[in-house]
Amino acid sequence: MNLTSPFRAAALSLLLGGAILALAPPALSEVRFGPNVRVGGHDFSNRTYDRRNRAVIRLYDRQPRRAGCAWRADGRGGRVQICHLRRKR
Repeated sequence: MNLTSPFRAAALSLLLGGAILALAPPALSEVRFGPNVRVGGHDFSNRTYDRRNRAVIRLYDRQPRRAGCAWRADGRGGRVQICHLRRKR
């Protein structure tokens, strides 16, 4: 009776599964906000973000130092929209 064959089969299937995942191309994602989209009470309707154009939205309970949104370079060839917004109640 060979007790190592089930363990070898499991190890081989894990190895093959890992190889398939390693060779798969990375997933690309894009977020498209439609009409009537609100973040913290602020209107973010009809905006598109992907890996080249992304957003960082920070919500505050009080008035932030640098209120508003600004586009900045992210250092990787893309742009990032940084928003410091006061949460609307």
